[in-house]
Amino acid sequence: MNARAPVHQGRLKSPFYPRLEQLDFVNEWHEWKGYSSADSLYCEEMEYFAIRNSTAVFDLTPMTKYLIKGPDALDYLNRLVTRDMAKIRPGRVAYAVWCDDQGHVIDDGTIFHLREGEYRLCSQERHFAHLLASAIGFDVTITHETEDVAALAVQGPTSFSVLDSMGLDGLDQLKPFGLMHFDFQGVELMVSRTGFTADLGYELWIDPRKAIELWDALFDAGKLHGIRAIGTHALEQARIEAGFLAAYMEFLPADETIRTGRSRSPLELGLDWLVDFKKPNFNGRRALAEEKRSGSTWRLVKLDIEGNKPAHNSYIYSNAKAKGGEIGFITSATWSPVCKQNIALGTVRVPHGQPDSNVWVEIYYQREMHWNRMMAKATVVDKPFWWPARRGATPPGPY
Repeated sequence: MNARAPVHQGRLKSPFYPRLEQLDFVNEWHEWKGYSSADSLYCEEMEYFAIRNSTAVFDLTPMTKYLIKGPDALDYLNRLVTRDMAKIRPGRVAYAVWCDDQGHVIDDGTIFHLREGEYRLCSQERHFAHLLASAIGFDVTITHETEDVAALAVQGPTSFSVLDSMGLDGLDQLKPFGLMHFDFQGVELMVSRTGFTADLGYELWIDPRKAIELWDALFDAGKLHGIRAIGTHALEQARIEAGFLAAYMEFLPADETIRTGRSRSPLELGLDWLVDFKKPNFNGRRALAEEKRSGSTWRLVKLDIEGNKPAHNSYIYSNAKAKGGEIGFITSATWSPVCKQNIALGTVRVPHGQPDSNVWVEIYYQREMHWNRMMAKATVVDKPFWWPARRGATPPGPY
């Protein structure tokens, strides 16, 4: 087993930062795993509508990235994650989760099968120590390459048209969760049909030394397609509409919780389709098999809530009078402009939360210094709130 991790001090700037700084009018930034990342750049409402109406560009560089390769790379990943990575051939991308021995989720992420025996694991959190401990006995090399790869999310209905205008021939045949390699000014540009918005979209991966050139070429190609840079707040709104999970929102990393009962299993997060009991042993398998036999404690739910007041940090009840105590709580909430719905993700105790059933959400909101309380009826839905046909269309339609 070989390993390499970077050493640095102070807040990092993405290779795309010079261009983002030029667009910044509101000076709203946060720290994302050591990097400066924009909350918004000019107007989060306009940034959101770029995702749904044209092309939105988000700087993904701070996303944690690990290169995993070697003779045992497949066996190592199959032991690490719950799904069967043997089914993910080169040129494909897999969404996956990995668990502790109790079968609770440490994190989720995407695994790119770059070439035969070579993978890239991307996640929100840093897991180098855990990955190394899990690699004992395997002939693999694990490299923390976050700073070695610059990345952009290019999302929205005109995203294919923008990239096609850049001259990326053959991209029209790329299916969802596929990836392709192109030459860009003498370096390799990898394009994957992936994203966090449930819309037509791609992610671009390149050597940081060519980051500015890529940005300029992308925005030049997108001039007639409404291309805009966006920040985290707009992406978060699209993420909730898609029903996608986020660490520290829908679940806490199991290796960081202190109190029992605060972490979640993939079965409790609605990710049972990612757990393959037919493959050889993987971390948490015994605990998950027992949970499947005996039943889960919690259930992730998607809620369509009456009214237009987002249910931030709200409790969920089984009835309007809140008798019998709360049955769960909201984890993420927003008003969806494109769906014209008040939507949320939450977690409730089993047996509550069956699809098409009703629950009640206790919402507090403030208007002119006064707090108001309302009990809003909510319906449990079993599909994403936003999932347009263009997301999976191959070839994508021109816009």
